[in-house]
Amino acid sequence: MRILLAEDEKEMSNALVAILKHNNYSVDAVYDGADALDYGLSENYDVIILDIMMPKMNGLEVLEKLRVKGIHTSILMLTAKAEIEDRIHGLDKGADDYLSKPFAMGELLARVRAMGRRKSEFTPNLIEVGNIKLNKENYELSNGIASLRLANKEFQMLEMLMTNPKRLISTEQFMERIWGYDSEAEINVVWVYISYLRKKLASLEANVKIKAVRGVGYSLEEGE
Repeated sequence: MRILLAEDEKEMSNALVAILKHNNYSVDAVYDGADALDYGLSENYDVIILDIMMPKMNGLEVLEKLRVKGIHTSILMLTAKAEIEDRIHGLDKGADDYLSKPFAMGELLARVRAMGRRKSEFTPNLIEVGNIKLNKENYELSNGIASLRLANKEFQMLEMLMTNPKRLISTEQFMERIWGYDSEAEINVVWVYISYLRKKLASLEANVKIKAVRGVGYSLEEGE
């Protein structure tokens, strides 16, 4: 699951990013409302965590602008204890949940998991293309007889490919969605993970293959 975290307190942000990544979430961190809006409009996220008090644009304004633009990403608002009116206003404007500061990290993770479960109600946990199935709950790839578990980034890449079979996905789209806009990873890391996935598909005797269009991207195609 990919998360956008908008929190202007750098130490708090760093701590949240570390904990979320430790729990296998991919995270982009921004520190003001203007960047939160720009990143949120990309629709590259499963959950957005918005602090209310931020420079340039507060979290409530970001929330409202995202909803006006038709962004339906699940949004968790971070509020101070005294901001009861802000909580009500945020929920009325389309926030999915809120969490009062200070909060326990375990509660934040529980809220994020709950948002993920709510989203999964509208999307199947099993994705099938050809003779292979990808389980979104346990990252398991199966051909009905044998199975193996994918690493986090392998799973995210194959999920993108299987959700959009035959559609060309650019290297830049993989980088933005999985490694994040500000990642220091080299772009050839995408090719490395594609290579891992090809070997795993082959080991399961999959009748689908990841095809490359040089300089453009990759697509998942059923074999002949």
